[in-house]
Amino acid sequence: MKAVFIISILFFVSNVSFSQAEIENDMDSAVQNAKKGVYWALENIPVKKAKIEKSIVNEDKLLARVKINKELNGIRIESTGYFQTNEVTVVIYRSRDSLLKAGYIKKGDLESYSEED
Repeated sequence: MKAVFIISILFFVSNVSFSQAEIENDMDSAVQNAKKGVYWALENIPVKKAKIEKSIVNEDKLLARVKINKELNGIRIESTGYFQTNEVTVVIYRSRDSLLKAGYIKKGDLESYSEED
């Protein structure tokens, strides 16, 4: 009887760790999709608009929703990545100086970022 009890406990513990690993993999996929949205946003910073929103879709599946907002002295990017029923949101702020240094904007674009829209 003790052997059956010990085996059932080991079976339960192995199932819990397997489902945690599965959830971890699903969350990692959602984070990867959110990163895709951040990379898209950095490559598509609006020059004239104060806000922009975009949905990134691949093979009829929603990968990410991206929001770019101009802030004082920089931009704020909010990217929500999706994978199956999981949703992960990543928010980053980049200053004008870091965007200029990384080559995401040109020196002439800085004037339009200093204006409040």
